[in-house]
Amino acid sequence: MDGRPVLVSTEHEDPTADLVIRELNRRRVPVLRVDPGKDFPNSAVLTASITAAGWSGRFIVNGRAADLSEVRALYHRRPNAYHPDAADDGARFAAQENRRGLGGVLGALPGCLYLSHPQAIARAEYKPAQLSAAARLGLRVPKTLITNSPSEAAGFAAEQPTVYKPLHAGSYGIDGEPAGIWAASVTPGEITDAVSGCAHLFQAQVPKSGDVRAVVVGDRVFCALITAPPGVLDWRSEYRHLTYETIECPESIRLALLSFLAEFGLNFGAFDFAVTARGRVVVPGMQPERPMGLAGT
Repeated sequence: MDGRPVLVSTEHEDPTADLVIRELNRRRVPVLRVDPGKDFPNSAVLTASITAAGWSGRFIVNGRAADLSEVRALYHRRPNAYHPDAADDGARFAAQENRRGLGGVLGALPGCLYLSHPQAIARAEYKPAQLSAAARLGLRVPKTLITNSPSEAAGFAAEQPTVYKPLHAGSYGIDGEPAGIWAASVTPGEITDAVSGCAHLFQAQVPKSGDVRAVVVGDRVFCALITAPPGVLDWRSEYRHLTYETIECPESIRLALLSFLAEFGLNFGAFDFAVTARGRVVVPGMQPERPMGLAGT
């Protein structure tokens, strides 16, 4: 048993983080869970001092404390952003100070293993940067347009079957309830002047027979073939009706994914692909006749 604590930075309801914490508990590793954007400063106290060896001090969340100089790892998953509690300038100032103060200290812990570093994750969250890196590394990327021009968007949608995707895969409030925005087919006639209100991402729709989620941890790649009900475009909208099958990852794609993480300085990544109708799925224990035809989504 290693007595040094692990910090888990995520939202309060996160089943994936729950599984990780359960395993750490089984191994008797001390864990301190925190959602910085929600917990600080309401139920958390930071006391950090700089030394020649780096930051030291204490971070206390709901009465549980961690020695900053002893933190062995930070699992940065999906914490809430540092939002002001009010709309006034003072609250906005405090939110920015919290992000740079607490966020800055947590991103500069001595000897800490980051999975992954918060600043690296923030840089990698920009979809234009993701698609540019993917194309440069040899992954197949559908024809893509980012625009706030209704006429350009309608012209793009007229050239081929097209889908719209949000540039930020987060939750949004609709009538006071959190909701997600899934990828959806769009026709030229459905595009209105509302497109001019912000940047929109449109992509050529990939004819597919299924989807693949590739999870990369360090230098290991785990792939699952995901089959959704007929007619479902975005499998994330039908979690209760999906089937999964573990599959092998073609070597060329594996190397591209590792290069992608290295380029962004990440130790973990989850990638979604569409399996084209012409591709053959690689199943465990079988040699593929040819690699999967994958298109990055």
